Amino acid sequence: MTRVDVSELVRLRTHHPEAVAEAAARRVRRPLVRSGGRLMIIAADHPARGALAVGDRRLAMANRLDLLERLCLALSRPGVDGVLASADILDDLLLLGALEDRVVVGSMNRGGLAGAAFELDDRFTGHRPEDLTRLGFDAGKLLLRIDYDDPGSLDTLHSAARAVDAMAERRLPVFVEPFICQRVEGRLRTDLGAEAVTRSIAIASGLAGTSAYTWLKLPVTRNPDDMARVLETSTLPAVLLGGETGGDQEGAYEKWRKALRLPTVQGLVVGRSLLYPVGGDVAEAVDTAVGLL
Repeated sequence: MTRVDVSELVRLRTHHPEAVAEAAARRVRRPLVRSGGRLMIIAADHPARGALAVGDRRLAMANRLDLLERLCLALSRPGVDGVLASADILDDLLLLGALEDRVVVGSMNRGGLAGAAFELDDRFTGHRPEDLTRLGFDAGKLLLRIDYDDPGSLDTLHSAARAVDAMAERRLPVFVEPFICQRVEGRLRTDLGAEAVTRSIAIASGLAGTSAYTWLKLPVTRNPDDMARVLETSTLPAVLLGGETGGDQEGAYEKWRKALRLPTVQGLVVGRSLLYPVGGDVAEAVDTAVGLL
């Protein structure tokens, strides 16, 4: 693992908080997608929503030093384009110099805390469009979970649409991650069936006054063979999210491999399954995922 000096990060945050903005101002930027290329983004915005578990390890992502070292290693691997994370993690990575010539995607709505009664109330508690512009970041991401039995989902849709509008005004891409959800015995469940994912794509694609800067961040359907039909729903560029592997790392790679052949799929945005792989080797897991592209 790349070694991270926490005491130096704390020193900078304590005595020189302006160092974050200075690091952002001098960061070497790059296009979102290079000519002829595809995207490989490492996702690490889970902790800000209180989602710290990896498999049966309930607090796996709670150790910030460990997470930062895993992120720095992943970002150093050939073929990795960038990172998706909340402000605190991106601030750390800026101070570590780990975001040079990398795509930086800010996570925008983290208010739907994992396991909370208000989990579907995905309010925008993270990066605002103006923050992404000020810091010179490259894109934003928003989570859009819809429960047909929850009237509050309409507020989520409205907030998401206005966020897409605000990003488009700034010509900043925004990755929309839509799910159809429902409560089962009080617990939130996402529906990965073909029809539900199809509906989520149709809804997300129609948000706001323009879709010019909208990308989709999508799960592979429960039956991977349904993906070709599901992705006929939109012409928006899409990236595949990782999700839980259920201990089957090779099975996850195979699902991604098939879906990556489809014309609208432009890459992968994967977090826990690469940062905390079943075999424990972050570099090997990341290199394997890059190879699928």
